[in-house]
Amino acid sequence: MLKLLGRRNAYNVRKVLWLLDELDLPFTQEDWGRGHRATDVPEFLALNPLGTVPVLLDGGEVLRESHVILRYLAARQRAWSLYPEALAARARVEAWMDWVAYDMTMPMRGAYLGGELGLDPWKHPWCVELGRTEYTRRMAQLDAALAAGGPHLAGEAFTLADIPAGFVVHRWFAMQGFAKPALPAVDAYYERLSARPAYRLHIRNGLV
Repeated sequence: MLKLLGRRNAYNVRKVLWLLDELDLPFTQEDWGRGHRATDVPEFLALNPLGTVPVLLDGGEVLRESHVILRYLAARQRAWSLYPEALAARARVEAWMDWVAYDMTMPMRGAYLGGELGLDPWKHPWCVELGRTEYTRRMAQLDAALAAGGPHLAGEAFTLADIPAGFVVHRWFAMQGFAKPALPAVDAYYERLSARPAYRLHIRNGLV
């Protein structure tokens, strides 16, 4: 059986939990990370020398990095509607996954870790302001893309593209303390995702 290591309230773990439920896969889960078992102990570092969560165990296979795990699970289950076999269609899905990984990481650190949680070193006013400004700019890009295409990021169907982006959208609405422009396409997308039980269970579940 699959085993997922990482606390259930962690950003990257929640994305994997969402997909596991979408795929209706049986799994066990252990809490590791902030507030739970430390990830800098030899037992964990033997699995992931970076000491980060999530880690997925599948028999003798050990995987790290949430987006890698998402791709692995979809391919493992041959869930081609989520992760297309056709290279061009797959590239459109992966482009949005990489957009979250690269373009949204720093804005989320400033806006969320600094502005929402007040964590060092991200709570410096300069970092918070930059994070909120960039988060707002990126969300406007997302709104334009959804308005021009949709109803999901890679087209008509729900795909892996919507899992990382769906979390970014949830965090946008959950964060407080700064002005946000009207983004009607993002609003509609948030409600569309919220119709999915796994999204309600793991993402739009009262946590930021």
